[in-house]
Amino acid sequence: MELEFSALTDVGRLRANNEDAVVVMPDHGLVVLADGMGGYNAGEVASALAVNLISGELARWLDQAAHLASARDVRRAMEICVDNANREIFDTANTNEACAGMGTTLVMAVAHGATLVVGHVGDSRAYRWRAGALVQLTRDHSLLQEQIDIGLITPEEAAASANRNLVTRALGVEDTVLLDAQEVPMEPGDVYLLCSDGLNDMVTDGGIAAVLESHAPLGSLARRLVDMANEAGGRDNVSVALIRAAETPKKSGVLSKLLRK
Repeated sequence: MELEFSALTDVGRLRANNEDAVVVMPDHGLVVLADGMGGYNAGEVASALAVNLISGELARWLDQAAHLASARDVRRAMEICVDNANREIFDTANTNEACAGMGTTLVMAVAHGATLVVGHVGDSRAYRWRAGALVQLTRDHSLLQEQIDIGLITPEEAAASANRNLVTRALGVEDTVLLDAQEVPMEPGDVYLLCSDGLNDMVTDGGIAAVLESHAPLGSLARRLVDMANEAGGRDNVSVALIRAAETPKKSGVLSKLLRK
């Protein structure tokens, strides 16, 4: 399985600061995206700490252990890295007055063979586009999602609610945090999207699917998604990371014979 990566983050139309952060490490098959929250510049601090600490620690582990690890091992490594980052953000928020109350949502993915291990905390999302269908892989940790689950409101009512940004889980808010993780089998042709809510709050799933079905370069698709969010109002920072899976080209018969000599 060959993978292509691209990412883009934008401040949007209304915010003065970009509190999103994203790190892509193609050599490690790793993407980490965070959407910070907090007063003044604290959201920027929380999201930057999250993506830098998690990507750095996880990349070192992958360098040492990925060739022997199972997908379950990768999940466990992700959980440990997220727990360590959560503790660092929590401690910083509680010892630095300027950072009081900060936190961040998170969505991340690690490609391990033909499996994509996806993890998230909060309402940053992961989607899969496959064979004409867009599927949301993650379930928001939000007040509205809980209300939908117990039947208090419909998804349509949630989309129009003023409370859609109230999350029930985030890094840095408490001294421990639970990462929801799953193993997703990849197929050639799949496109995976990781995004902050600045995208899906402004662009419908249908609009996202219409972009992802294109065979254009991933960088162009990322640019188009961000532009659509801004054209719809750009009320928040918007960040996207894309992964496209392709089948590894087979060696020709002559080349294979030469390589065996």
